Amino acid sequence: MGISITFLGHAGFLLGDGTHTVAIDPFLTGNPVATMKPDEVKCQSIVLTHGHADHLGDTVAIAKANDATVFGAFEIVEYMGEQEIKGEPGNPGGKITADFGWVAFTQAVHSSSYDGRYMGMPCGAVVHMGGVTVYHLGDTGIFGDMKLLGEIYQPDIALVPTGDRFTMGPELATRAVEMIKPKVAVPMHFGTWPLLLPNATGFEPKGVEVKEMEPGETWQFS
Repeated sequence: MGISITFLGHAGFLLGDGTHTVAIDPFLTGNPVATMKPDEVKCQSIVLTHGHADHLGDTVAIAKANDATVFGAFEIVEYMGEQEIKGEPGNPGGKITADFGWVAFTQAVHSSSYDGRYMGMPCGAVVHMGGVTVYHLGDTGIFGDMKLLGEIYQPDIALVPTGDRFTMGPELATRAVEMIKPKVAVPMHFGTWPLLLPNATGFEPKGVEVKEMEPGETWQFS
């Protein structure tokens, strides 16, 4: 068993197990580093960490084109219902069973809104599929319970923001990953715009493999 991971750029990813495909934070339109267009994304499910435009992104268009189900905070799913999109609401601490496995939301230290509308708690998202557990930290600062989350979910892969200013920078992201202890850490949320750090230099967690991906790149993990 295993999964494929495609980096959409910024904080967006596609996870696939050969049968199901899950999109996480699919921000493509207006994303200067994206290599795919929304109509090229084929998925059955979309997981959103929070409501900011650079994460919610093209969710509405992709969900409608694929008849996909959106997993997110209660307020995000309520908004999706207004767009006639199927949703599975959750919040930090809960787990949602899905056709591909399950999704659990964690806390994140950030904010969440869309066009001035409150979109609930910002979250991290843990996705289990193909026998692999992936923890997308969302946009977050560092917090001590990352160690506990690592012990609970034992993620194989952590997708970690390192761009600074709005999230952790490389030094704090390093500390966070050393608490979570995944097998592999993938830096994200850097280099998209000048306000973010241009690269992940300094992201060097001890005892964890770092896999830096280029937008459009697909990687197999088993």
